[in-house]
Amino acid sequence: MLRIFQYLKKYLPTVGIIIVLLLVQAFCDLSLPQYTSDIIDTGIQNKGVEHVLPEKIRTEEYQYVQLFMKSSEQKDFQKAYKKDGKYYVRKDLKKDALEKLDDQLAVAFIANAQLSSVEKSSFFEQLEQQQKLPKGSLQEEQVKGMFAKLGIPYQVTTKTVKKSGKKVKVEYIDERPVFAAMINSGTMDQKMLLTMRSKMEKKFDTLGESMVRSTAITSTIAEEKKTGIDIDARQTGYLWIAGAKMLCMAFLMAASAILAGFFSARVGAGIGKELRGKMYEKVMSFSDAEMNRFSTASLITRSTNDIQQIQMVETMVLRMILYAPIIGIGGIIKVLSTRSGMEWIIVVAVITLVAVVMVLMGVAMPRFKKMQILVDRINLVAREILTGLPVIRAFGREKKEEERFDDANVALTKNMLFTNRVMTFMMPLMMFIMYGVSILIVWVSTDKINTGTIQVGTMTAFITYSMQIVMAFLMITMFSVMLPRASVSAERIDEVLNTKVSIEDKPDTKANPVANGEVAFEHVSFAYPGAKENVLEDISFVAKTGQTTAIIGGTGSGKTTLVNLIPRFFDVTKGKVMVDGTDIREMSQESLREAIGYVPQKGVLFSGTIASNLRYGKEDATKEQVMDAARIAQAKEIIDGKKDGLDSAIAQGGSNVSGGQKQRFSIARAIVKDPKIYIFDDSFSALDYKTDAILRRELSKKTKEAAVIIVAQRISTILHAEQIIVLNEGKVAGIGTHQELFDHCAVYREIAESQLSEADIAKLKAQGKEVM
Repeated sequence: MLRIFQYLKKYLPTVGIIIVLLLVQAFCDLSLPQYTSDIIDTGIQNKGVEHVLPEKIRTEEYQYVQLFMKSSEQKDFQKAYKKDGKYYVRKDLKKDALEKLDDQLAVAFIANAQLSSVEKSSFFEQLEQQQKLPKGSLQEEQVKGMFAKLGIPYQVTTKTVKKSGKKVKVEYIDERPVFAAMINSGTMDQKMLLTMRSKMEKKFDTLGESMVRSTAITSTIAEEKKTGIDIDARQTGYLWIAGAKMLCMAFLMAASAILAGFFSARVGAGIGKELRGKMYEKVMSFSDAEMNRFSTASLITRSTNDIQQIQMVETMVLRMILYAPIIGIGGIIKVLSTRSGMEWIIVVAVITLVAVVMVLMGVAMPRFKKMQILVDRINLVAREILTGLPVIRAFGREKKEEERFDDANVALTKNMLFTNRVMTFMMPLMMFIMYGVSILIVWVSTDKINTGTIQVGTMTAFITYSMQIVMAFLMITMFSVMLPRASVSAERIDEVLNTKVSIEDKPDTKANPVANGEVAFEHVSFAYPGAKENVLEDISFVAKTGQTTAIIGGTGSGKTTLVNLIPRFFDVTKGKVMVDGTDIREMSQESLREAIGYVPQKGVLFSGTIASNLRYGKEDATKEQVMDAARIAQAKEIIDGKKDGLDSAIAQGGSNVSGGQKQRFSIARAIVKDPKIYIFDDSFSALDYKTDAILRRELSKKTKEAAVIIVAQRISTILHAEQIIVLNEGKVAGIGTHQELFDHCAVYREIAESQLSEADIAKLKAQGKEVM
């Protein structure tokens, strides 16, 4: 699993930028719910008033509210205001200082507000209790007399309020002048009011800090109205400013998210590009032994589908998985800061979420691991069918191959359907949990709002933070779904990249060019990897420069295997293959193969043009060189017959040319390269006798300074070779000219007699003398 993250090492600076952008995005994302809460609680409920301390306060209110403050608080309160006519105006204080005063004096303002408007009946009851009089015995005239003695006017205000659903008029008395007069006269100690405040603070301990402040702000709003401040204008201004801040935060969050996505995509694409490059480079270094170990279909799947899986997961890691813990931890901190007492809901939601994911992953994981194997299989079957389509049609096996493909297709489909059906439960269950959390929060919050523990804005913010936390875990769980497939893909890619190549240049190998091209086999034996028996046994011969060495033998005698040892497609098991007296294992592969013009059994062309295919071994070849090679290979007429000549298109695999044309283009490609060693692996089989003879005649003129090695099935192709090597069951059955072998080698004579009569052989001899 860690190997998925090791690909990020090269991109650490970019990853650092992404993390910074994600932090900015998370900060903005976590700030938005608080702005929403502020708009509801402060902008709407508190009319845009943010602080307990009024901006402007009447002189008498300024004095009364200090009755409920300690001496130290009175000093701080007085420092916060300056006299302005009949009002006191709040100074420009720092936000932290204001917040501190709000926390200190909130209960003092609440007590001041409550005692400023006490029901007349309640006031009378308090006096009766203090004077130990019978209930209802105190008369209003007696109370007026008491007020007169204290030197304060007796004032009663009437308000219409709702009681039991009915509007009634209630009389109120302001107690504060009474307390102020009693304190001034020495008949009452201020400590009694502070004790009253202390009791109120204990009562408010059950409420949240924001609720206490909101209650105090209610009295602040009433006071500021009385001082002439336009509360509606302030509220409108607050809402506009808060809305603008939210828009800025949303814009910054969107910009950060876009940039993080951009850089994440670039890193993912870069990793994909790098892995494809490494895969290509590694596969190009494979010998046939490694190619046989990994099927072509498997290598294609690993280079495309597997790398795509890793690329997608790397992008998700940078875009979502790094963001999930940031937003999750931030959400938890914000939830705890609300002190709403509903944190247990988040714990329940997360535990439920993890349990659901664990169950689903336990069911689906084995099928995810099987997915890539089934993709390999369907690619293999599809490739075999497309490659062998003519043979399938010739043998009427369409139905059988359709069934074979259908088996692979059905197996993959069933596996995908199973995993998809399991995973379809995930999103509905996640949404059910999220909506369930929202409903539970609202249900629990209702009681808390009624008791004054929290406010509506706090509930709204809590719901948003809860969703962010749940979404963070949801992102992680979605990643956990993709991680196993990506982990398997990483293992499959590493399996290719870490494969030890069996054919490598030695560290001290120098790229010395081949001078003459003489090839010598010295007691060469060879066995394929994993095979118990040798395919070739004790082969020795020399292919001299300026001569044609032909190799012939029955099917399975090892002809192609033998010539494949020269360009080091395989290394010999025993013995040596020498070029110009140097063991090819001591030469660099580049210098060795640069000296070889190889034409395989099956002509292979690449998509492009005729010119691009013929220049494949020598990109800087001139048009004259290309056309001369085409003339020698008897392909000039083909090129001249096409409208676009050398620029005529060649389809993938050369599917738009015939087998004979394909072989001639393959031969021309080798000639354009002008190598020191020519290897023709049964490359004349698709040519007629006349074309074969003319081509060999022209080729002999071109290859006077090169070694030519021809593998052939037809006697006529090699009849005039200076040296013919006959193979039989991997061993040399004879070496010599045609006549020598016909006279002394039973295997060669058997091959010749199976193809030609004595009259034909005599005729071919005569034709050969004319041609050569």
